[in-house]
Amino acid sequence: MKLSQVLIKPILTEKANALQEKSRTFTFRVAREANKLEIKNAVENFYGVSVEDVRTIVVPGKNKSRFTKAGFVKGRKSAYKKALVIVAEGESIDLYSNI
Repeated sequence: MKLSQVLIKPILTEKANALQEKSRTFTFRVAREANKLEIKNAVENFYGVSVEDVRTIVVPGKNKSRFTKAGFVKGRKSAYKKALVIVAEGESIDLYSNI
């Protein structure tokens, strides 16, 4: 798998920001086929940091429904893979520079 296809986007939530400040852990949405070594290489190449650890999680899909004029609309959110990347001491990734 190409390194440009491994990382899809960073996850920017309150919980992810708290992890960045406390434990140098950055959260990314990654391709389902990517393994930990590919994720590590992609983060090191794109952001220029050294990675200490990578943890991966497959987030299951959820059923969603909402009420509209036409009645209830039911659907399903797809499952995705999430990676928690811990960078070395003293290093950081600026995720807000491209916004």
